Amino acid sequence: QVQLVESGGGLVQPGGSLRLSCAASGFTFSSFAMNWHRQAPGKERELVAAITSNGRNTNYADSVKGRFTISRDNAKNTVYLQMNSLKPEDTAVYYCNARRVSGLREYDYWGQGTQVTVSS
Repeated sequence: QVQLVESGGGLVQPGGSLRLSCAASGFTFSSFAMNWHRQAPGKERELVAAITSNGRNTNYADSVKGRFTISRDNAKNTVYLQMNSLKPEDTAVYYCNARRVSGLREYDYWGQGTQVTVSS
């Protein structure tokens, strides 16, 4: 079955770094665009970073540009989110998402999320 398993979250001080990983299985990873979303308490879920299936193109929310980097390893079926210069406002649950549109059919898979807390 389809699985997306995030890891790497935790507690970090402001200015610190974390690297999130998302291991995928049960589908053809290299055919899917991959995204990282986050949801803070009381706020809507927002798209943080996106990467195309071949890894050549990326996109970021304005709030994380220059601090976060999304990457993928199609040989390992894994997508990463390197987060530097973390701020308290980056505190949220981070979700991995796989998406693909094939003809009239849309595939949309989600992980269970990993908590990131930025606090001194």
